[in-house]
Amino acid sequence: MAGRETDSANVRFPPPLVYAGFLLVGLVLDRAFGLYAAIPVTVRWGLGGVAVFAGLSLVGAALVRFRKAGNKPEPWQPDTTLVGGGIYRFTRNPMYLGMAIGTFGIAIMADSMGALLTLPLSLLAIRTQVIAREEAYLAARFGKPYREYCRHVRRWI
Repeated sequence: MAGRETDSANVRFPPPLVYAGFLLVGLVLDRAFGLYAAIPVTVRWGLGGVAVFAGLSLVGAALVRFRKAGNKPEPWQPDTTLVGGGIYRFTRNPMYLGMAIGTFGIAIMADSMGALLTLPLSLLAIRTQVIAREEAYLAARFGKPYREYCRHVRRWI
């Protein structure tokens, strides 16, 4: 990836594309195999809309906090500061959690059983290919303060 820093988590792809990719695979599965969830329209739009809004709110709050700390959100860029305030007091990965909740909302709104079934695969990919690399990088970069932060704040929720 262009602009990859050597002092970084060495993540190989933009995490939003993981969620979008698995969402698209799920939508294709719906078309190919007729995998519709048969969720009533009012529930789809109500629950799905709330989830999309909640997901976007989490991502937005995390981005604001991250940028205030002087960090870039791209996981292939170096972190200059350990962020532990704001939304980061409740979850170590609010951006990924927000993307997951938003993806769930889109799947519900689209009445997509395929997208609901592929969501756990996107979570697994994010956990193993992104979060694991970030956690190793942050532990090496910030040491004891990061390990202490991990003891008090859960990875997801």
